[in-house]
Amino acid sequence: MTPPGPTVRDLIAAPHPDHAPLPPAAPAAPGVREMRGVPYAETDGGRPLELDLWRPEGPPVGPLPLVLFVHGGAWRRGRRDDMGLRTRHWNPRPFARIAAEGFAVACVDYRLSGEAVFPAPLDDLRAALRWLTLRSAELGIDTARTVVWGESAGGHLASLLALTGPPLAGAVIWYGPSDLTTARGGFSPEDPGTPEARMLGAAPADAPDRARLASPVARVGPAAPPFLLVHGEQDTMVDCSHSRSLAAALEQAGGDVELWTVDGADHGWHHLSDDRVGEIFTRSLAFAVRRATP
Repeated sequence: MTPPGPTVRDLIAAPHPDHAPLPPAAPAAPGVREMRGVPYAETDGGRPLELDLWRPEGPPVGPLPLVLFVHGGAWRRGRRDDMGLRTRHWNPRPFARIAAEGFAVACVDYRLSGEAVFPAPLDDLRAALRWLTLRSAELGIDTARTVVWGESAGGHLASLLALTGPPLAGAVIWYGPSDLTTARGGFSPEDPGTPEARMLGAAPADAPDRARLASPVARVGPAAPPFLLVHGEQDTMVDCSHSRSLAAALEQAGGDVELWTVDGADHGWHHLSDDRVGEIFTRSLAFAVRRATP
């Protein structure tokens, strides 16, 4: 008996991201090309999740190390290609600058809190890394040399990926929340209206087990990769104690961690000069180079 052929539904569906053709790369900056809007995962009843991939132009000399960038936006908004308030006017863009140092840079979507609650956004980052590994030969990347880099809410998710996902080469975390269980600054775990509560699907105090699973300070172990934690000492949105506590937990576990608290800086490097923001970026990129270079 001849097996039934594909249905019309099968025929009209877009190819699955695991084997869909890759889009062509276009010039994005001198010496840098970008693939934009590459689907990496499908979600049940939701939008396809996409990433942008930046890489140096020219013949490859071997698989490139990877920076996996995770955007901020209080887990509720944000764009995958936005490194924050103080870099939006940069030309070349920050991702082009990272690529020019010999990296591939994947800027990834994840489900926001209005779409799905934790652990959905962390699952999405793991799915992105899985897809990048699956397609690594075509993309010319080496995901065994991945540095995850996140800012604000993206720093929180990047920390969790580094602490609970496959082994990474390093993590660059800018002003990321690390503890959803304790009152810090203006945050209260009893408040159901905070961005943290929306991300969890409940006030942290009402879902203590989930809040602990979503707290990087509670997920630290001896296998943690090297961390660079950078935080403004005058941060009015995510108290600087978040990075201090995470650094202390990593040190106690025997981890490799650099903590840099920046005097005069509010969230998103507000109140800093352009030169100072450039210094933070340059030092962060140098950390990524050291950790991803054999």
